[in-house]
Amino acid sequence: MSKKRDFVQTGCPCGNPSFEDCCKPYLTGDATAKDALSLMRSRYSAYVTENEHYLRETWVDENRPSGTIIEKNSPVKWLGLKIIRHQEHENRAVVEFIASYKQNGRMQKLHEISRFIKKNEQWYYFDGTFF
Repeated sequence: MSKKRDFVQTGCPCGNPSFEDCCKPYLTGDATAKDALSLMRSRYSAYVTENEHYLRETWVDENRPSGTIIEKNSPVKWLGLKIIRHQEHENRAVVEFIASYKQNGRMQKLHEISRFIKKNEQWYYFDGTFF
């Protein structure tokens, strides 16, 4: 399993001004995401900080991968997150985003429409469609 990266920074990996006031409380288990957009942002931050435990805990049971989510010594360097749209209705939500990253010296973009569900007052990642 990958060692989590510790961030000594003021900005949040998801793009908000403060890691302490944004995604950190979710990643440490001190809070749960209040909506699907917050969960999506915190999951992006979990990829940046290599927090595989958080990714597993926020993935709905029936779709959670059984293998490793984050490749050990991954050559991926996450560079930024852009939210395209967010729609939420009762216990279902959709978040479309583009995540920029660099892999083996090449700039890449991950464009996804993620689906989320709410169970027992907690949001979970369900699945996503990539473009």
